[in-house]
Amino acid sequence: MTATLPGRPFTVISLLPRLLNTNGDAGNARVLAQRIRWSGHDAQVVDVHSRADLPEQVDAVSIGSGTDAALIPARDALRTLVEELRVWSNSGVPILAVGTGWELLSWGIDLSDGTVLEGLGLVAGQAVPRKTRATDDIIIISKYGRLIGFENHARDYVGAEASPLGRVLYGSGNGTRSSGPQIEGLIMGEVFCTHLHGPVLARNPALADHLLRAAFSRHGLEYARGVRADSADATAQAARNEVAVRLGQNAE
Repeated sequence: MTATLPGRPFTVISLLPRLLNTNGDAGNARVLAQRIRWSGHDAQVVDVHSRADLPEQVDAVSIGSGTDAALIPARDALRTLVEELRVWSNSGVPILAVGTGWELLSWGIDLSDGTVLEGLGLVAGQAVPRKTRATDDIIIISKYGRLIGFENHARDYVGAEASPLGRVLYGSGNGTRSSGPQIEGLIMGEVFCTHLHGPVLARNPALADHLLRAAFSRHGLEYARGVRADSADATAQAARNEVAVRLGQNAE
C-alpha cells in the first residue's frame, strides 16, 4: 500500500525532455519517481515542455542535456520558468541539471565562434570552450560516495570552484584548474549540476537518495530507501565497478 502527500503524489518534473535528452538524462526524473514508489509513497513524473505543463506542486526537478542546436530554444523556454526555478532553488526543492541544462542555468555560455549566450544566472560560473571535446568515462569522489558516469561536453566550466560536486579521479570534469585538484560539478543548496551522464542517478543511487531526502524533508517526512531498490542498486554497483576496474581503480 502506498502513501501520498495530503491529496496528491510526489511530483517530479522533467524540464524540456524533447530538447534536453540527448544522453538519456531525462531518465533521471524516472529514477527519482521509481525510488519514491519503492520507499512506499506514490509518485508521478510530469514532462514540462512549456509553462502550460507546470503542475501546481513540484517536489523535485530534473533538467537534461541537449545539443548546441537546441541551446537557444531551450534557453528561451527556460526563461519563461526562471521565477519558478528561483523559487524552487530558494525553498530547497532538489534540482538536478546535467550538461547543457546546467550551462543554461549559469551566467552564460561562451561559444566557439566568440559569441556569448546569456544564461539564466541562477548558479555561479560560466561555460567556456575546450580545445578538445571531453568524451570518456569519469570517476569522482564526493560526499555521496564514488560517482561514475560518462562525460560528453565541448566546454569547461569556470567560476564555481568553491562548491564542487566532487574531486576528479579520472576524466576532465569542469576542466583543468590553475591550482588544486580537478573538480567536477557544482552544488548550490539543493541544486546539483554535473557533467555525468548515464543517466547519473541510475548509476549512482546514493546521489538520488540524497535528493529524495531533501524532497521528503520539505514535507516533514523521512525518506527510507525501499528494499525493492536492492536489486537495482546491486546492478548499479556492478556497473560502476566494471568501469572503475577497467580504468585502473579498485572495485567498491
